[in-house]
Amino acid sequence: MRKTIMLFVLCIFSHSLIAQQLTIRGKVLDADGNALPGVTIMLVGTTTGTSTDIDGDYALNNVEAGSTLRFSFMGFVPQEFTAETNKPVINVIMLEETSMLDEVTVVAFGTQKKESVVASITTVSPSDLKMPTSNLTTSFAGQIAGMISYQTSGEPGADNADFFIRGVTTFGYNVDPLILVDNIEISKTELARIQPDDIESFSIMKDAAATALYGARGANGVILIKTKEGKVGRAQLNIRIENNISQPTRKIELADPITYMKMHNEAFITRDPKAPLLYSDDKIENTERGLYPLLYPVTDWQSELMRDYSTSQRVNLNIRGGGNIARYYVAAAYTKDGGILKVDPRNNFNNNISLDIYTLRSNVNIDVSKTTELKVSLDGTFEDYSGPLNSGSSMYGLIMKSNPVLFPAYYPIDNDHKYVTHTLFGNAEDGQYLNPYAQMVRGYREYNKSIMGAQVELKQDMDFLMDGLNVRALFNTKREA
Repeated sequence: MRKTIMLFVLCIFSHSLIAQQLTIRGKVLDADGNALPGVTIMLVGTTTGTSTDIDGDYALNNVEAGSTLRFSFMGFVPQEFTAETNKPVINVIMLEETSMLDEVTVVAFGTQKKESVVASITTVSPSDLKMPTSNLTTSFAGQIAGMISYQTSGEPGADNADFFIRGVTTFGYNVDPLILVDNIEISKTELARIQPDDIESFSIMKDAAATALYGARGANGVILIKTKEGKVGRAQLNIRIENNISQPTRKIELADPITYMKMHNEAFITRDPKAPLLYSDDKIENTERGLYPLLYPVTDWQSELMRDYSTSQRVNLNIRGGGNIARYYVAAAYTKDGGILKVDPRNNFNNNISLDIYTLRSNVNIDVSKTTELKVSLDGTFEDYSGPLNSGSSMYGLIMKSNPVLFPAYYPIDNDHKYVTHTLFGNAEDGQYLNPYAQMVRGYREYNKSIMGAQVELKQDMDFLMDGLNVRALFNTKREA
């Protein structure tokens, strides 16, 4: 009796499994009712699938009830449906993926949808350019296809990246591309100060189309940037605050003082066996034992003059909105970049690098009439720099060239010099050596730089003459100080 019951239960379970295997069939059409051949139908989570035939029909066997069918076709929005025992037929209407086809690409003096672009144009999302840096050009590397970009210095104020798009294609080794912001040509320095938050679209023209539209100036490629404009609607306020810590990617390891002196003596002997050695055995031995540090100094100039990291702060604020007649976009940003030089508290000034950057931008669009639009744009960049008399690169060169065992950075005040009020900078012999520490703290320099621009653009639709025809007048002025 027990065996009979068990057999009955197994039969019911087996019958249940067989009943769950379904055959799903149907037709796939587009929004206009046309059959779509080649649509892929897959069971989610498996490798089982099929595709529609030339008439848009499909059939998929051995589908378990409750499984999910995914319909996908290039250029259309993927759709998913659940297989049910009472719905063996699933007809699907695929909708076009309009977000990609309708995406606007800036092309010369106008815009074009991606679906109609045939030239080699790379469009970069502004969000991909938001890097922890105050220099826009340093975010190009690895983000823009077809562009080679490299940075040779991270010093604030001298950290512009070099980049080229089409290689060396003009006489004079001019590799700089043509850079246009709202159809106005700017320099690489001005490009570096543009805020990613202000960019609406970023495009690069890389092929002969650039030369066809811009002539010889476009031979090295063209960078096209369109800044944000106002939108109809309530005012939208955006604030972005950042605080970053930066440090060198690699610190150059130098020979230790003992190895340095031994190698120096070996080099002298190799060139002239009778030449007097600069470092005696007593000096090498006493330096190694750490005796009398003022007489046998060991100076790590990198640690003495440089910190391990630098800090920077950024604040960006913009507001966007408008009505049916006027629309506005107003933005302001502040950036403070610092260097990695140490500051001696005994000095009454800051010898480290400090760069303050203020940027302002305003775009106002006014509909003068139904066919006439007036755009007024204002922008400004203001820089305040303070740093050592020698540049950061020069200071690093002094550090690398300075002798680590001849003298300390400075001597402490002893009884014989207790009335001396200035720093006793270290040196050797007749004082003919350069002391990097003395060079760093002997003073500082400052400069102020500003670039202001104004642009007025008048656009008139001429649809009454030809569909899509418009006339544009552009006036701009720029002042640098």
